[in-house]
Amino acid sequence: MSEQLRATLTAAIRRLLRPLVRILLRNGVPFGVFSDHAKQVYVEVAEQEFGVPGRKPSISRVSVLTGLTRKEVSRLQREGDAAAAPVERYNRAARVISAWVREADFNDKAGRPATLPIEGEGRTFTELVQRFGGDVPVRAVLDELLRVDAAEYTRDGRLRLVTRAYVPRTGEEEKLAILGLDVTDLVETIDHNLTQPAEDAFFQRKVSYDNLVGESLPSLRRDAAKRAQRLLEHLDERMAKSDRDANPEVEGSGRHRAVLGIFYREHSVEDENDDEDAS
Repeated sequence: MSEQLRATLTAAIRRLLRPLVRILLRNGVPFGVFSDHAKQVYVEVAEQEFGVPGRKPSISRVSVLTGLTRKEVSRLQREGDAAAAPVERYNRAARVISAWVREADFNDKAGRPATLPIEGEGRTFTELVQRFGGDVPVRAVLDELLRVDAAEYTRDGRLRLVTRAYVPRTGEEEKLAILGLDVTDLVETIDHNLTQPAEDAFFQRKVSYDNLVGESLPSLRRDAAKRAQRLLEHLDERMAKSDRDANPEVEGSGRHRAVLGIFYREHSVEDENDDEDAS
């Protein structure tokens, strides 16, 4: 690696770590805990992705690749990944919300998500979950949507959708789990684009200005959210047609995952430290 490339990568690592370390410190996670997790991931990636074809990765090779001692590698291999958190409930809740927004059977005459009775005759929340929630119990999905303020009861006992996307308003556990999912998808996209030819690159774009007047931000924020939501709902409808969970009759081979993530950020340049790339 050239010195220039090493310097660029070092700067990128520091920018990437700064917001992560802020979250860790806010939640009382000391450096030692972070260090142990980083070592564990180093060992797993070295074993799974940097092995010699046809040969089981040895402790010595993993030690050389990672810079960890053989003793440390052996310990980390024995302990395994105890930090893996289940994310299925988040995925299933998001699927139910998407179907509630997308499917005409569960929309009102204006094309908006209908207010649904929990059970009974006609379209119900129970039918919605049974069709689009996989094998997760109806009660579990109901409790999840109520708990994160994605849905609420009306006075007559029906259920109304409050938000058109699964972004919990409350509960640090859910928000931190989404951190692990969404940031991973972005970094994996960048990694793919670094290692693949341009014609095989995944879409990765952003628009950024660093001298905006503060009065422009509220309307910009609203406009960005409205247009982004419209695009996501369009792609949700298209993806659902090729997804076996949403459309069991679809024919085809393999099992694949596709993601498009959109985020919006605003901040004062005067108050920002060196973690923002003013590109």
